[in-house]
Amino acid sequence: MVNKLRIAIVGSTGYGGVELMRLLQSHPNAEITSVISSSSAGSLITEGYPHLQGIREEVLDDVDPELIKQKADLVFLATPAGVASKLAPQYIAAGLKVIDLSGDFRIKDRDVYEQWYKKPAAEQAHLDQAVFGLAEVYGDTVVDAPFISNPGCFPTATLLGIVPALQGGLIDHNTLVIDAKSGVSGAGRGASLGTHYSELNENFKAYKINHHQHIPEIEMVLSQVADEQVTVSFTTHLVPMTRGIMATIYAKLNQNVTESDLIKHYEQYYEGRPFVRIRPEGQWPATKEVWGSNYCDIGFSVDKRTNRVTIISVIDNLVKGAAGQAIQNMNLMMGWDETLGLQFVPVYP
Repeated sequence: MVNKLRIAIVGSTGYGGVELMRLLQSHPNAEITSVISSSSAGSLITEGYPHLQGIREEVLDDVDPELIKQKADLVFLATPAGVASKLAPQYIAAGLKVIDLSGDFRIKDRDVYEQWYKKPAAEQAHLDQAVFGLAEVYGDTVVDAPFISNPGCFPTATLLGIVPALQGGLIDHNTLVIDAKSGVSGAGRGASLGTHYSELNENFKAYKINHHQHIPEIEMVLSQVADEQVTVSFTTHLVPMTRGIMATIYAKLNQNVTESDLIKHYEQYYEGRPFVRIRPEGQWPATKEVWGSNYCDIGFSVDKRTNRVTIISVIDNLVKGAAGQAIQNMNLMMGWDETLGLQFVPVYP
């Protein structure tokens, strides 16, 4: 490919931004032409990330739509909540394609967004324009879309685990309970008491119980799939590890199904979607088995005694939960094979 897609990354000094750099470095059809940080503009990217020495050593650009338009065709926004809602409309108006990794355009109801995120919502016209980029569920709508809202990390693991069973009428959505655990990189690079080594090491704690901002995103998609309002019990936990999410999902079964039936159903649902791997009967995935990759691995256990199913879904929160899925969406947006630049084996052990 002679003319590569030119990429700008806004929020390059965060974990999501630097993960985009790592993955895009070997993408055959794209090249990074601008790395941007409002807080560190004018400094070298290697000042914050010395591991990039000899790989990427450019000076960080400032947030300037006109400058970025000269350098790029597509912008990834790897910014905190409340920032992309202001920046994305400027880049779209400048004629750039945009993929937003924040939560600013996922929730289509402005009141719901403001209730959960405690920030002003984006304008409704831009919310309506943004395509929700859960590729394995909405992949067809992503193709040729100029503006994509990348799903959150917890919703990605959770929804990929639930949607096929819900769409197939196999579970009672009124009984859904989601117990999710995340590595500390999901909290970002900024220092806080909750992510302080002394507080986190040898510790395991729940947080934002019944108040996590990803709850409405999960319920929005499940309600669309079920064609009726779905509410869930969702509890998140912080685990003393760097990467990984495990969503353990419980639900009552509507039908007399076996683990073998579930495996067959999920394999059929995700046929042609190479980044979802369904485990054989009697095997359940672990976060280490998807580390550094764009895979989501799913396993099942049916309890005949309680007539409930346990679904285990794991991802790397920085890849399938953020940068990898964003690149997967870019591939679909551009009409390329969705695996392009993402065909690497998980790092193990």
